[in-house]
Amino acid sequence: MSLVSFTGKHITVAGLGVSGISAARALAGLGAKVTVVDGGDTPALRERAGVLGAQQGVTVRLGDADTLPEGTDLVVTSPGWKPTSPLFAAAAAAGVGVVGDVEIAWQLRGEGAAPWLAVTGTNGKTTTVQMLASILEAAGLRTAAVGNIGTPIIDVVLSQEPYDVLAVELSSYQLHWAPSLRAHSAAVLNLAPDHLDWHGSMEAYAADKGRIYEGNKVACVYNAADPATEALVREADVEEGCRAIGFTLGTPGLSMLGVVDGILVDRAFVADRQKNAQELAEVSDIAPSAGPAAPHNIANALAAAALARAFGVEPAAVRDGLRAFRPDAHRIAHVADVDGVRYVDDSKATNTHAAQASLASYEPIVWIAGGLAKGATFDELVSASARRLRGVVLIGADRGLIREALARHAPDVPVVDLDRTDTGAMAAAVREAARLARPGDTVLMAPACASMDMFTNYNKRGEAFAEAVRTLAEGRGADE
Repeated sequence: MSLVSFTGKHITVAGLGVSGISAARALAGLGAKVTVVDGGDTPALRERAGVLGAQQGVTVRLGDADTLPEGTDLVVTSPGWKPTSPLFAAAAAAGVGVVGDVEIAWQLRGEGAAPWLAVTGTNGKTTTVQMLASILEAAGLRTAAVGNIGTPIIDVVLSQEPYDVLAVELSSYQLHWAPSLRAHSAAVLNLAPDHLDWHGSMEAYAADKGRIYEGNKVACVYNAADPATEALVREADVEEGCRAIGFTLGTPGLSMLGVVDGILVDRAFVADRQKNAQELAEVSDIAPSAGPAAPHNIANALAAAALARAFGVEPAAVRDGLRAFRPDAHRIAHVADVDGVRYVDDSKATNTHAAQASLASYEPIVWIAGGLAKGATFDELVSASARRLRGVVLIGADRGLIREALARHAPDVPVVDLDRTDTGAMAAAVREAARLARPGDTVLMAPACASMDMFTNYNKRGEAFAEAVRTLAEGRGADE
């Protein structure tokens, strides 16, 4: 039995994407009268509209996303729709509320529903949630990695699977539209400027991230190296007894997890925090098949461990879960060694914060960068990474912004500026990087930009890089 009833309500769903279709199907199945609106009108959208109409009786309006359908009681938005969208202004004028799919999922939970362990942050969310799910599974718990990670959370909540706990990835977009969410425990991994065109300011972006802590029951996990995350904990209204739990790459203080002599240790969930520290795993246990763990993935593992420990998971399961974890493609993925040079695909580094973490993991580097900057600036990234750079190859629409930052902060580093944005530019970039690299170097594709100027998504960009490296390897001989 869900917490609310949608029977007979007129609900408008904004967006005919994955989350919009999931929400429309679920709400129609619960007896709501659903209209989906989308500003596009493509053959693919028409096909989706036809399926929804035939199977669920949902009305779909294409080509007009601004007008509020008459009689709407509630608007359910897909994550990417900006708060300034005309549809939402019309809803506000009509006194109609706007929520997201995560809010609907939260409201649809039944009695005894699985608690949520929630994760957000500018970077590392998906990896941390997958690590967390692997740890929970190692503990024998029925779980799933859901939310922004790919599986619509409404589908999971309404499934018949009797989950013990859910590992939930939440974006700032989703948190903005989820006012009643109250997690068992939650983590903010880091905060750096991103999506400011959507939120309007860094303050608004941080505030939306901080919503994940509201009403937490057991633990608010923060990054001791990022004071902004701890500030969000201090500002949160949590349940009595909820604790602030930090994680650090150094020696942990009280109520923290950290690293001592290559071992992940817990000084938060032990009987005597003043005297004792519980060993959880070795750093080498973190996705061992992927090679040495980068610093930011050690931090991700500590955050995942903190959430699992907050849920009562034993240390051995933390170790076993980290050993079993396998990272997704295009996240610091080793593609091949060619002529003594390592080629690494981190296409998922779509902003400066992610790229800086990636660049900090190698030295010396031939860096392949560029794409759509999304309003970002690159001076801090280049200044912090300059000493590691052997050379740079620039591609994409906004490569000039990176070139200018390199001229200011790394004027002696050789730069190849590829004046092209076609998909074949990646193969040329890899050839140029190979020319600049020396044995022992790493060619790192960590673009610090979005991919849509040249590719459908970051996955396609990463695949193009990997294919170009394989072509290079076939021509020279390689150890993959």
